[in-house]
Amino acid sequence: MSNRDLPKASFNVRGDLRSVITPKALERWRPEVQAKDGAGDDAASISILDVIGQDWSGNGVTASRISAALRNIGKRDVVVNINSPGGDYFEGLAIYNTLRDHPAKVSVKILGVAASAASVIAMAGDEVQIARAGFLMIHNTWIVAMGDRNALREAADWLEPFDQVAVDIYAARTGLEPKAIAKMLDRETWIGGADAVAKHFADDFLPADAVTDDAKQAAAGQALKAEFRIDEILARAGVPRSERRNLVQAMKGGTRDAAATDTPGAVAVLDQVKDLLDRMKAT
Repeated sequence: MSNRDLPKASFNVRGDLRSVITPKALERWRPEVQAKDGAGDDAASISILDVIGQDWSGNGVTASRISAALRNIGKRDVVVNINSPGGDYFEGLAIYNTLRDHPAKVSVKILGVAASAASVIAMAGDEVQIARAGFLMIHNTWIVAMGDRNALREAADWLEPFDQVAVDIYAARTGLEPKAIAKMLDRETWIGGADAVAKHFADDFLPADAVTDDAKQAAAGQALKAEFRIDEILARAGVPRSERRNLVQAMKGGTRDAAATDTPGAVAVLDQVKDLLDRMKAT
């Protein structure tokens, strides 16, 4: 279907609420799964092979980066390769709108996982292909919120329209009943490649030779996921982004001897994380 037939996502963002990656999505994400060099169309390509939204290190896929890439591409067809565990749902909606508004054909290729916010982005394609071993994951919006029962009720009420936006987008793409989609969101639904095609979340399968799984990158991928887990723990404990960045960087490059310098070593960082976890359990 043409992405011009899909609904535009209208939304506003609250600075006191932060959308997050679910643990299961992070666990299933394999960063080493990428598009094979030379595979696919002659069209320009955009890679969404990271978390959605800016992460602790300043990386991640943002709407501004996608917009800049599309400006460089111009009014040409574009292929969007996706392998992402999701992340900032609101940033995902902005990217979806950006791709939906592209004047030429948008072909989406789900190489591995398109979870949460990344699954919404995938729906913006005029054509969507998925690897047979790939997955879409759809669910209600996940956020980190703090406050008393009144603040949390307010946050829950504020989130409802965002879940409805997701229902509208998935229903428009698939033709499934909105009530059925809403139930899938409520229970966090993982949709394998064959099921995605059968239910029209995707139009067809990717050729097997379009995807590469670089075993040499597997260890690096596991290390990257560990960094995200640590960052999420620190974020939930209220540690500012700049301090989280310093702590994770110290853990990556620190040693036991580094504790004597201004930068804590890996052991000291892990001790700080453990202390934060203990405090979180106590509250």
